[in-house]
Amino acid sequence: MPNQKAKARLNVREARLADIPGIVDLAARAYKDFVPYSTGEIRGQINNFPRGCFVAVLDDKIVGYCASMRLSERIALGHHTWREITGGGYGARHDPTGDWLYGYEMVVDSKARGTRIGRRLYEERRKLAEELELSGIAFGGRIPRYRRNRKKVSGPQDYLDKVVSGEIHDPVIRFQLANGFEPIGILKAYLREDSASMGHAVHMVWRNPYVNRDEPKKFRLPRGVESVRIATCQLQARAVKDFDEFIDNIRYFTEVASDYEADFVLFPELFTLMLLSPEEKELSAKEAIEKLSEYTPRIREALTDMAMRYNINIIGGSHPTRTADGDIQNVAFVCLRDGAVHEQEKIHPTPNERYWWNIKGGDSIDTIPTDCGPIGVLICYDSEFPELARRLVDEGARIIFVPFCTDSRQGYLRVRYCAQARAIENQCFVVLSGNVGNLPNVHNMDIQYAQSCILTPCDFPFARDGIAAEATENVETLTISDVNLADLSWARAEGTVRNLADRRFDLYDIKWDTQHSHPPDKPRAEPIGTGKPGGG
Repeated sequence: MPNQKAKARLNVREARLADIPGIVDLAARAYKDFVPYSTGEIRGQINNFPRGCFVAVLDDKIVGYCASMRLSERIALGHHTWREITGGGYGARHDPTGDWLYGYEMVVDSKARGTRIGRRLYEERRKLAEELELSGIAFGGRIPRYRRNRKKVSGPQDYLDKVVSGEIHDPVIRFQLANGFEPIGILKAYLREDSASMGHAVHMVWRNPYVNRDEPKKFRLPRGVESVRIATCQLQARAVKDFDEFIDNIRYFTEVASDYEADFVLFPELFTLMLLSPEEKELSAKEAIEKLSEYTPRIREALTDMAMRYNINIIGGSHPTRTADGDIQNVAFVCLRDGAVHEQEKIHPTPNERYWWNIKGGDSIDTIPTDCGPIGVLICYDSEFPELARRLVDEGARIIFVPFCTDSRQGYLRVRYCAQARAIENQCFVVLSGNVGNLPNVHNMDIQYAQSCILTPCDFPFARDGIAAEATENVETLTISDVNLADLSWARAEGTVRNLADRRFDLYDIKWDTQHSHPPDKPRAEPIGTGKPGGG
């Protein structure tokens, strides 16, 4: 009988998005005294530089993880804190033209340390630095025995000197020295949460012996092509006799977008409101919400079927949906062409949505993985809060979709101007889709104003006015444009301005509260005007 190849028990490989739950669990077990990683932070680390993140898998369980990014020598070898250099933990400061590999996470399961997981992960980093012909590797290393020995030394530098000379034993520093790293100084206040190290870290470097240090390499980012075709549907509100007729209208635009080989098609916020038109009488806000929420399973199923049938990723505008906790939320269904379905709730309901429809805000916002890379969705009013777009881009989003519903030009321009600002601030593409026309017997769609568009940063690789394409205002149409994601990478690294890279992480960053609870309901003053749910 021929010998069968035995399955390897231990595998060290690049991290994948599917590994995130295992990585979060590993870090929580290993760092019991630290604030745990969120899934968004790990998602950002992997999305921002997939080649720099590795996992060690032993018997199908993640027992080791390390994260790295490329940085310039000035940043990698200069003084910094952990939050500053990692962009708040997301790896958002990755610079594809950087000549140093910076390691900012290394965690190993204590139960697997006899298998040299740490050494294997260090070796993966070293191989990557050699393959990319980088100058070396740098990181801030913990000194967890410093606090217990602080009375024996005059400070962290004296502690380091005594460890190097052998007067004090520190297994972490000794391990790093044994792996070819050399200390170049102390990073004070590197990680304030690290009480055992009293916040300090040793600044460690490994210099690549295969590059000429007298001739530093200058990396340039090629102006490549990573084309994505986007369609945005400016949808006419129309009376329909039933659900099937409504879906036939949506299917028509989806099929046309598919015929043009679009990768994405975006529909407007609350595009399902026309399902109220068959009602014999105009429904009150409460009645309308209840009626619309009944359609949720059918909307989800129909959009999923279309995405697969027409081989296109559908961002299904938004639809009032009753969630598991009984609240009504304004939810976008993102139905991908591989059959996966994601949901993104609106974080900030407008005053009208809160007052008339009792719509509650969502709890989280994260990127959505697609076959064209991670994307984000900001529903209408959410686009007017810069923190949300910044979080999505920190997690790796390069396209942000903004379905909106506005009744006036003022409301539309609030969304439009803010979306253009998000494109510039975050050096990303922003896609808008709105409703037009009006519907008798549906109080919330009496008038609509929209000019759907595909917006870009304002720099040389992009359209002069920052508009890749836009629809004629208040006309039903499908607007289609190709965008080059590689242009974003180039602009972020070598553009005229570099908004992402030039953020002052030493002064500010965004912290997302993962342990939040809903604030108590406050008395809601009646908004000015009629009860329209949208309004930008």
